[in-house]
Amino acid sequence: MNRFDVELVGKVGSMALVNKAWGDIDYNVISRISRELVPGMIWVTSGATEIGRLDYIKRNGKEIDGKEEDNKIDYAAQGQAILMANYRQYIDPKYSVRQILVEHQHFNDDKKRENLRKLLLRCPAQNAIPIINYNDPLSDEEIVKLELRQLEEKGQKTVHCMDNDETASQVACLVKCKRLLIYTSTLGIYADPSNPDTIIREIVGKDPYELIDNITACQSACVGSSRKGANGAKAKLEYIKAPAQNGTEIYIASPQFSIKDILSGNAPSTKIYVK
Repeated sequence: MNRFDVELVGKVGSMALVNKAWGDIDYNVISRISRELVPGMIWVTSGATEIGRLDYIKRNGKEIDGKEEDNKIDYAAQGQAILMANYRQYIDPKYSVRQILVEHQHFNDDKKRENLRKLLLRCPAQNAIPIINYNDPLSDEEIVKLELRQLEEKGQKTVHCMDNDETASQVACLVKCKRLLIYTSTLGIYADPSNPDTIIREIVGKDPYELIDNITACQSACVGSSRKGANGAKAKLEYIKAPAQNGTEIYIASPQFSIKDILSGNAPSTKIYVK
């Protein structure tokens, strides 16, 4: 029987947290998510860069005039403060909230990986909810590529974590969670990406090996992504293979539905698990 140290690792994407019509953070989504978070859950959040960009425009009437990569860094630094303020505002005040910024090195270095694991596992007993995001403001893409290449040349398998879907999947493996919820801009994984009616409700296997084969088969139908720079459903399915092998149940779903309804099967999603 599998033993799980954490009940749930969840992740929400950038586009789910932004209301395009308003040009602002979607307070309905972030408040609904936050009110369901309790100790024993770990939440991975995207959104800092886009929320920071929108906030900068509201305050200055224009976007930052600079290099695209520098702008992303500056927006992310501004958006982090807004994200955390909103999670703190809506999470039950009897719980502590802890911001944890991670980079690839925290998963590729054994000591840092263990320190992160211990930090996360202390949270439930201390009545705390960790909110994780990638440390975009201090992450230089060229330096990251160099560091990863150096590790790969030594024969080490590496984790990049520039996509928070990968970050959430790696966190799920690190703490061995019972369930992993990936909120995305669709209802789940579609057999036909242009038709929401073709949602795949379950990807199952009689054992981890068959499950991975069935996940790989579903990847062939996945094309496109929700935004520039995103890797899309195909990458999501690749990232979740590792926690799936550990026995974690995975749900890919829309944030228009509550965590409770998704996990109970009362809302549409793609559920991936060993049967």
